[in-house]
Amino acid sequence: MRKKNFKGRCEKRVIAKCSEVCRTYDAIQYAYADVLQASDEVKEIKCNVPLDGRDINEYTSDFICVKSDNDLMVRECVFRKFLMKPLTVKLLDASREYWLRHGVTDWRLVIDEEK
Repeated sequence: MRKKNFKGRCEKRVIAKCSEVCRTYDAIQYAYADVLQASDEVKEIKCNVPLDGRDINEYTSDFICVKSDNDLMVRECVFRKFLMKPLTVKLLDASREYWLRHGVTDWRLVIDEEK
């Protein structure tokens, strides 16, 4: 998750399963976009999808994917060092609850490797 108008470094690239230009803001997002592109389970990828809601309307989910069985899956990318930060926990909980309310049960975190 990140703010809608995030002002950090952005890499733009074209991915076949994504109908728009895929914008990635960190190494985890960049690497996971490749994983999703290579997956036979994923039909379509949407990057940085805005969340609508009173508490989280300024934030986006990293990846929303349509699987081959037409179910949705959501992936949030987080660096391990931020996992226990109160704001990160609050935003990830809000994202998970938001997508559960919209019928998405396949919601997971993508975390960088432990060093």
